[in-house]
Amino acid sequence: MAKVGGGSNIIDTMSRIKFIHTYDNIISLENLLLVWAEFKKGKKYRKDVEEFERNLMGNIISLHESLKNKTYIHGGYYAFNISDPKPRNIHKATVRDRLLHHALYRVLYPYFDKKFIHDLYSCRTNKGTHKAINRFRDFSRKVSRNNTCTYWVLKCDIKKFFANIDHEVLKSILSKTVFDANVLWLLDRVIDSFSSNPIGLACGVKGLPLGNLTSQLLVNIYMNEFDQFVKRELKVKYYIRYADDFVVLHNDKMYLETILGQMKDFLETKLKLQMHPDKVFIKTLASGIDFLGWVNFPYHRVLRTVTKRRMLKNLKENSKKESKQSYLGMLKHGNAHKLELSIGDLFN
Repeated sequence: MAKVGGGSNIIDTMSRIKFIHTYDNIISLENLLLVWAEFKKGKKYRKDVEEFERNLMGNIISLHESLKNKTYIHGGYYAFNISDPKPRNIHKATVRDRLLHHALYRVLYPYFDKKFIHDLYSCRTNKGTHKAINRFRDFSRKVSRNNTCTYWVLKCDIKKFFANIDHEVLKSILSKTVFDANVLWLLDRVIDSFSSNPIGLACGVKGLPLGNLTSQLLVNIYMNEFDQFVKRELKVKYYIRYADDFVVLHNDKMYLETILGQMKDFLETKLKLQMHPDKVFIKTLASGIDFLGWVNFPYHRVLRTVTKRRMLKNLKENSKKESKQSYLGMLKHGNAHKLELSIGDLFN
């Protein structure tokens, strides 16, 4: 059996590079105006954006002054549901607050992105699902020695990921490298603007809103603690994570069973998260590994059945050429010739 890495201390890569940006950098009028130009792209005809832009300088100066004087209070959220493909509850902040989220993100993302592991693929520039599944294919070839030997895949999913991010744990993680008290104050305002559980419970305040740009970055910062544990403490070589989905590839099933217990323990004790009991398994690639919408096999991958059905339904309801080209582009990443023909038939 392969040896599982040990040691009592995790290498804290989050503390190697100090955060050099100041609160003034984030809230400056220059940064807010630059962010507005980026923010309104593709949104300028939306009613709330048009309304904010009618008094643009007044609104931006007002936001700047409230941040400068530290009287800023984050507003509420507009909630609505989408199917993506499963039902999700989205919380949308006001334009004023979303502008601030972008101002924070613009400064924080480049700093924290350098600290993430290479094989984190969610919500990062030049990453994404296609690169993640291609990396899975590359790893499978290496572990299987070009499909000449059997290997195993540990596939895991975290239960109610965004809803269970613990506020105090997240703030503690941020304080390891962000030493500007004013920046931490502002991050606290954003983090505490939302809760998925009643405030005052013994379990603490939890949850980040699906819909905030900052939430995408904050969950990656949160889970970087786990990523570093997996890579540095457990010394796992073939590990890929996309949001709350992650896989480990290895030729020893007992090794995967051992680290699974250690992973569960770390998530529960350090991050107060739990793996989804119905979405954790250890299987061979030959039996088909469902990862990021594709079912992967040794020599090919096919689109998940529910994804196919949803795609065809969406195309019947929305016959725009752009939608067709978008789906056809996605299908080029797997074995889907028959499905491509079916899409072609819809437009003939």
